[in-house]
Amino acid sequence: MKNNRFGKFVRSAVLIALTVILLFPFFWLLRSSFMTTREIFSVPMKWFPEKIRFENYLKAFNSAPFGRYFLNTFFVVGLNVIGTIFSSSFVAFGFARLKFKGRNFWFALMISTMMIPYTVLMIPQFIGWKYAGAYNTYFPLILPAFFGNPFFIFLTRQFYLGIPKELDEAALADGASYLKIYRSVILPLSKPVLCSVGVFTFMWNWNDFMGPLIYLKDADKRTVSLGLQTFIGQYTSDWNLLMAAATVITIPMIIVFFLAQRYFIEGITFTGIKG
Repeated sequence: MKNNRFGKFVRSAVLIALTVILLFPFFWLLRSSFMTTREIFSVPMKWFPEKIRFENYLKAFNSAPFGRYFLNTFFVVGLNVIGTIFSSSFVAFGFARLKFKGRNFWFALMISTMMIPYTVLMIPQFIGWKYAGAYNTYFPLILPAFFGNPFFIFLTRQFYLGIPKELDEAALADGASYLKIYRSVILPLSKPVLCSVGVFTFMWNWNDFMGPLIYLKDADKRTVSLGLQTFIGQYTSDWNLLMAAATVITIPMIIVFFLAQRYFIEGITFTGIKG
């Protein structure tokens, strides 16, 4: 009995310590957003600001058109979420529920593309988009989402393999086509995994810095991650304003995660039901 209590105490202590470690960067970000730049880098270190400076947030959003940046980001992220959910679920349905020649080979070939580093593809993709006349547009940031993502296809396929195939057979016996099965049988049961795909896509595209940096030239087309560069200069940087803007930018991700938390955890858990 005593060993059981001691084990629970150790697990709780480890979990609390890990939680503190993981939350410390956000605490540092939040506390720095209310300080001056001198206070942020003061020696000895100050854990809390001498005065809470809400004006940092006003200055940050008045020094750059962050309203426009937010609209641009929601536009890009929203279309990426829609495109990724549709394409990944559709392709995963084919790999998980349909039998065709070479299915395992094509699936393995698709998965193998995940091993190619993005740095290898960066220049060829940029040249291709530039010759296509898509430089300084949102097309390079949006269109790829509608052609599937190997990781999300794999994730969704694993979930689909856990859905009983008797449902497909019953629908086929009633005269339903595979497209009807996908739309009316599989998708309604796929809310957890599709929610996981949506949350991952939202977070990855919301934080994407390299894509907008490469393909967007005009300042009025920037996303929020690129807009943070406004506060970083060659010789001096407004770190307090940068922290304030970064704090606000993290809020949508936190809201999305907590709203979709239940389905997100279910989707990640159930994808490993069947190999």
